[in-house]
Amino acid sequence: MKNLLLIRPRPHKETIGLQHVMVVEPLELEYLLGNVPEELEGFFHLHIIDFILDKRSFQEVLREYHPALVAFTGYNTHVNVIREMAEEAKAFDPAIITGVGGVHAEVNREDFQCKAMDLIFWKQGIRGFQELLRRVAKDDQVDRSIKGVPGWIPEFQKEIDQWERATAFTHKPPKRSGTEKYRSHYYYMFHSPCALMKTSFGCPFDCSFCFCRVVTGGNYYTRPMEDVIEELKSIGEEEIYIVDDDFLFSKARIEEFLEAVEREKIDKRYLVYGRSDFVAEHPELMKRLKNAGLQAVIIGLESTREVDLIRYNKRTSIEMNQKAIRILQGLDIEIYGTLILPLDFTKKDFKALRIWLKRMDLTFVNLQPLTPLKGTEIYEDYVKDFIEDPGNNEKWDMAHVVLRPDAMSVRQFYFEIIKLYYAIVMRPKNILRLLGKYGIRENMKMLRGSRKVSYQYMKKLLKG
Repeated sequence: MKNLLLIRPRPHKETIGLQHVMVVEPLELEYLLGNVPEELEGFFHLHIIDFILDKRSFQEVLREYHPALVAFTGYNTHVNVIREMAEEAKAFDPAIITGVGGVHAEVNREDFQCKAMDLIFWKQGIRGFQELLRRVAKDDQVDRSIKGVPGWIPEFQKEIDQWERATAFTHKPPKRSGTEKYRSHYYYMFHSPCALMKTSFGCPFDCSFCFCRVVTGGNYYTRPMEDVIEELKSIGEEEIYIVDDDFLFSKARIEEFLEAVEREKIDKRYLVYGRSDFVAEHPELMKRLKNAGLQAVIIGLESTREVDLIRYNKRTSIEMNQKAIRILQGLDIEIYGTLILPLDFTKKDFKALRIWLKRMDLTFVNLQPLTPLKGTEIYEDYVKDFIEDPGNNEKWDMAHVVLRPDAMSVRQFYFEIIKLYYAIVMRPKNILRLLGKYGIRENMKMLRGSRKVSYQYMKKLLKG
């Protein structure tokens, strides 16, 4: 029976990683595992290897399984890591079939094109993987050699290239048993242990900086609610991170979700993505969500300057952001606020942002230096301002300063980011609140992770 490896790689050492304060399950790999064609069940041994948690080397894994196929998933920051691992797999055994999928592959597949990569699943990744398994199953020699059918992998790639993008989701739910040995270690901040779930695909909005809409070619579609509820009931963890690009979008759909959760008496706690305009316009619905288990919202505040919100095509306002924050705070729903730091930020702007964040009494913020990801609407507009080679993908993590600041040096920009983080997150008031809400153990875990991120930032500060 052939061994097939589904790999999530470790981040590059240069990537300033949220993995120090969150490690969530590789949901896309669990979907592959859950959608093996019925006629092929029992034909393969599929193994998910999560190298964020797995301490073995890739060589050790290759020697243990001698796989016929190795499939990778990753983001833009993993491009070079994945290419190197594909080369390592081919060096171990040239007959190993290598493939890659994930959101970056779906938009920028050319980044993965190299001699060591046989297949790039950039459209309908689950369907493509199913077709690959059928072809592997037909070739009795595939675990030793593919020379008997020269060129079949490039031909299959041409077939994938001709497929249309999906506009509906008809696949089986993810098979979480594939990550059983890792599951107790999956968490997001104070949500632990935490499972992931996706109820919709794409984003109905068109913010200029955002990658989400690009991934699905502008399509936005949702899963049938009965499928969502059935999957939700099957998840063992109480903490559920709904990773829709925008869960708080449709009032009717949220009401349908709430009615089903109440009817089925599902007792879970939720973390979701949402926009401030939805929260501001639906305070009563947010109250119902809180009563149903909503614990936290990741909310794209983006800026405290109206001019930035207009530039980003955000379609929100400072007033909306403030109203949404007050509604969530009034319901004791944790807020994880993300903010973009543009090129023209001055020390005065950093100070104004610090004053606003303190006035709004925010505890958690994610400060992202403006990072025009390849494939987004704004990418070409900023090429002239790059100070990091886009080929060094590991540094395009929305934490590195990749564009030259207008009003200060790179070193000063990093210094202002570090100062702002500490001024907000490490306030005695916040620390006392977090200790009271989550306890010493969880706070120590977050502190250790935060120290690692701080160390990475300090290295950047020293390098300038």
